[in-house]
Amino acid sequence: MRHLRLRVLGFVLSIAALLGSASPGGLLAQESATLVADQLEIAADSQLIAQGSVEVFYQGRRLTAQRIVYDQTADSLTIEGPIRLTDDTGNTVILAAQADLSADMTEGILNSARVVLDQQLQIAAGEMRRAGGRYLQLDNAIASRCQVCTGNSTPLWEIRARRVLHDQLERQIYFDHAQLRVAGVPVFYIPRLRMPDPTLNRTSGFLKPTLSNTTGLGTGITLPYFVVLGPSRDLTFSPTITSNGSRTLEMRYRQAFERGDISITGNISRDRIQPGQTRGLLGADGTFQLDRGFVLTFHIGILSDTAYLADYGISNTDRLQNQVAVERVRRNDYSLARIVSSDSLRDGEASSATPYLVVDSTYIRRFQLGQLGGEGNLRFSTHQHTRQSSNATDSPEDADDIAEGADQGRISIGADWQRNWVTSQGILGAVLGEVRLDSFSISDDATYQGNTARLSGAVAAEFRWPFQRVETGGATQIVEPIAQLVWSPSDTTNLPNEDSRLVEFDEGNLFSLNRFPGSDVVETGMRLNLGVSWTRLAPDGWTLGVTAGRVFRDEPIAEFSNASGLGTTASDWMLAVTGESPNGLLMAGRLIAEDSLSVTRGELHVDYATNRMVINSGYIWSVADAYEARPDRISELVLGGRYNVTPNWTATASGLYDFEADSYRLADFGLTYLNECVRFDLSLSRRFTSSTTVKPSTVVDLSVALLGFGGGGSAGPARVCRQ
Repeated sequence: MRHLRLRVLGFVLSIAALLGSASPGGLLAQESATLVADQLEIAADSQLIAQGSVEVFYQGRRLTAQRIVYDQTADSLTIEGPIRLTDDTGNTVILAAQADLSADMTEGILNSARVVLDQQLQIAAGEMRRAGGRYLQLDNAIASRCQVCTGNSTPLWEIRARRVLHDQLERQIYFDHAQLRVAGVPVFYIPRLRMPDPTLNRTSGFLKPTLSNTTGLGTGITLPYFVVLGPSRDLTFSPTITSNGSRTLEMRYRQAFERGDISITGNISRDRIQPGQTRGLLGADGTFQLDRGFVLTFHIGILSDTAYLADYGISNTDRLQNQVAVERVRRNDYSLARIVSSDSLRDGEASSATPYLVVDSTYIRRFQLGQLGGEGNLRFSTHQHTRQSSNATDSPEDADDIAEGADQGRISIGADWQRNWVTSQGILGAVLGEVRLDSFSISDDATYQGNTARLSGAVAAEFRWPFQRVETGGATQIVEPIAQLVWSPSDTTNLPNEDSRLVEFDEGNLFSLNRFPGSDVVETGMRLNLGVSWTRLAPDGWTLGVTAGRVFRDEPIAEFSNASGLGTTASDWMLAVTGESPNGLLMAGRLIAEDSLSVTRGELHVDYATNRMVINSGYIWSVADAYEARPDRISELVLGGRYNVTPNWTATASGLYDFEADSYRLADFGLTYLNECVRFDLSLSRRFTSSTTVKPSTVVDLSVALLGFGGGGSAGPARVCRQ
């Protein structure tokens, strides 16, 4: 009986060695393996035979077979299939018809074998060898992730190789004399190829190439190479060669730290657009968690010339901005300190006349006033901006009443407070107010130069009287008239207006004490803000809301632009509409109109989404206003959308049309095919506008990714097999 127990133990440990990729001797002190079979017998006093639905479990791994024979004399193991071996993660599955292995499972042959990695990539061969406890070698093998339909054994793509070696420890797959076939047709041959298996997210090697065609650069190819420098660092080289002689090398370095991460990107280019010039960019981004809840972020960018981003289709931004910021957001307070450096990329705009360095800080603290009730905020802020120019007068080219070299510093401290109550008649009342002290220091400005202090504030009373009505069908209507009376002392401080020229009059600030977005100007005088809102909520999911309002004041304010609709004693009418349907329709619109119904400014956004389609649209209209640096009217339509043509094909499109110029400004089209084993992306982008430095251009990009290697991206729905 003792000999039988030893044989059974040796047999189980040998099976456990296969499941654990270790020798039996190393398993004695570990978790024991479990063997289940319909029949277990000893033959010839040296063979142990398990047969009939044989299953072996060890540390989450599982082996199933029809029959297993352990020969103690020959120290060998014979397994008859169908054989299925699954590791503890389920990422690797080995299937075979029959296997002859050494007792420790580190050496042997599996016949009619197939390896399935991460339920994605399949590698099949007539014979598979296991060596060294970590290598699987398949001769004359086929690798693919594509579904194979009955009656058509040719996958969409496959890699055929004379030999495939899978290193289970390093999680790498090596192909000898590899041949890529598409629909059975050979298209590419590589003598030796190394690819990561699907369970490995990061490894050094080539990434998917991209073909592109650009008007100014010609047809080119980008072949990125990824280098792992450690568990938290990597480097990517992306050389690009085009038919028009452009040569570009892009480099990206990334590193993750315990409390943050950084990314550094650099491009170096030589082209015929600017012959003999070395062009490029350098950028860095980072985020770090600091002590006591603070977060440090930074973005740095340097360009060789203003047209580089547009020429290479990198970005459509018209200002290059560098920033370092420290921020903290908590329940009752907010802190921000930042340094911003900006450079204009706009055609005809002098960088020396715009602030190139801005340093500011903000602190806000929420408070409650005990028995007095209500809630308020304490605010403290500083600001300093500097220009490169030292010209103390305004340039006649822009005539914006701002000196070309004006520098400004400001320190502000203020508080606001509000208390609400409800009367027995259901009227919602509120009293609110604010006060602020600003100290300005202005230099290089012949008109406003010097130190100036300003004390400003406002007090207001507000009343809302909501009414509710329930319709017979269950829909609810709510009507809420609102009246707010505000008084602010007049302000005779002589200050330039740099940060409050663009004022948006909408439902969000209809009942604000100060509608100027910055600190250079404050709203003064007596004013009455009137408005009414109507909302309908239907049980079937439909919602509709309308808000209308107007502002009346005792004296006009010249600092409000004509386009804002707020400058006169009676403002323009503000009308806002929002709507939502249960079938995916979203709508939001706003109009600023005079008494004559002449529209000063307006916008409309409509989004529609279903399971197959997404549409986004927007239209904006505004009158010309030199005070807002807009010499011409704006009438622009933006359209974008996505449509799933089939479960595998997706089309996208977007564009910007300028009605005033009667021409398109931007147009983008895209087509994507995605199934279980391949992703195909084709995009076309056209920029129609031009300037002295940027010409109209068209960019076409094409990329193809074979899924199933490394972190190759999410797969789409499998192709449908036709009967």
